[in-house]
Amino acid sequence: MLEVVTNINNAVNNVVWGWPALILLFAVGLLMTILTKGFQFTHFGHWMKNTIGAIFRDKHVVGHTKDKSISQFQSLCTALAATVGTGNIVGVSGAIIVGGPGAVFWMWLIALLGMMTNYSENVLGIYYRRKNSFGEWSGGAMYYLRDGLGSYKNCKTIGKVLAVLFSVFCFLASFGIGNMTQVNSISGDMESVFHVPTWITGVVVLIVAGLVIVGGLKRIASVTEKIVPFMVVIYIIGSLFIFFTNLHQIPAVFAAIFKGAFGFKAASGGVVGYGIKLAIEMGMKRGVFSNEAGLGSSVMVHSNSNVREPVRQGMWGIFEVFADTIVVCTLTAFSVLSSGLVDLDTGVAATEYAGVEITKANMISTVFFIRFGYIGGVFVAIAIMLFAFSTVLGWSHYGTKACEFLFGEKYTIIYRVIFVAAIFGGAVMGDNLAWDIADTLNGMMMIPNLIGVIALAPTVMRITSNYVARKLRGKDVEPMISNWEDIQAEQAAEVKLGAE
Repeated sequence: MLEVVTNINNAVNNVVWGWPALILLFAVGLLMTILTKGFQFTHFGHWMKNTIGAIFRDKHVVGHTKDKSISQFQSLCTALAATVGTGNIVGVSGAIIVGGPGAVFWMWLIALLGMMTNYSENVLGIYYRRKNSFGEWSGGAMYYLRDGLGSYKNCKTIGKVLAVLFSVFCFLASFGIGNMTQVNSISGDMESVFHVPTWITGVVVLIVAGLVIVGGLKRIASVTEKIVPFMVVIYIIGSLFIFFTNLHQIPAVFAAIFKGAFGFKAASGGVVGYGIKLAIEMGMKRGVFSNEAGLGSSVMVHSNSNVREPVRQGMWGIFEVFADTIVVCTLTAFSVLSSGLVDLDTGVAATEYAGVEITKANMISTVFFIRFGYIGGVFVAIAIMLFAFSTVLGWSHYGTKACEFLFGEKYTIIYRVIFVAAIFGGAVMGDNLAWDIADTLNGMMMIPNLIGVIALAPTVMRITSNYVARKLRGKDVEPMISNWEDIQAEQAAEVKLGAE
């Protein structure tokens, strides 16, 4: 049975993650960068000030809400909980093993452009969101596909169809990228480091996650705002220690990355082409797996924020990709490439260390073991456990929103129960199949979402221009807050009074 599933998944994966899809992903990020006049570069200081900088000076950003919405900081933490996961550790290692050091360059590039893809998704998510019968905000690709793309002439049906397809793919992906791969990494590491049987890990994670997930978004956000800052800071500190102790390796590491990205190390034309192909493919795929820009996933929790300005939440999307890939993934990549486990001249990764076979799942553990001994292996195991567990929490909300769109609010509790039960299956599933299924479902989500972003690019451009005119140039123009007249009237008035 597993062989049949593997064969089917491989066939679908070759379609959804083929070169046309990768080119589309790249093109959308480039398009939105051009249309917003390179917002992520030209207004770097502004979005940093109004995201991470606002945490320390604006109570509205971090303060808990009394209604069904969550704070901007909670929305970021829940989104980061879903994105800063095993992709930042295991995924980066896997990209280097298969695609060589050059994969890191393409991971950076897709992240820099992906900042504006994620920005656009969040802007559209806030602009087209509505409240459900529970009083919660509901937004995401399914809504801007149905109500945005669907509002164009002769596009009502295609908008609805794409919205349903995205929701179905998201619903299924929540059991892959948001469940199986994460729990699989936890159980694998717990078994290799602490010798805990996978089934025991599965049971424990199932119980703990279940207690949080059944409580809904408020409880999830309350947990992630405590876990995410702690786990990210601790992992960064550990990675920075390796960085500073290997400072002498910086020139060689960066040379290997840039040479590998363009195949300069290869001896013949055919090998050059194949090397570049692997570097681009693995860099882009693992980059998207890590930061999820282009999937339309994190916008579902960003849309629950108490923010009013679409661009304000869009800037949190930029920071999300920046923190996930430019910071965390880069530190992981440097730790691996400066460890001696990868030949920087040939780009070939070691297959064995101290009698232990090295795989994408245990490479970073080996790196920390080399530097810190047994404590290093324990550190990575705990980091993977926290990263993966928080991802499960974040993705449970995404799947819940997809279920709500497809079947209605009353069925969301059934989804949560099934999602929690599936955790055990992820713990005992084979490593390669879990990752391959997650790859496929990522690609299937990406296509309808990117179609929506492209179609609504003029809307993103107008909203961005409106914000820049008001906030950065001091012009007195009517704010663009919502597609819906009642929400626009209410929240535009609040924005004029100074509420963000």
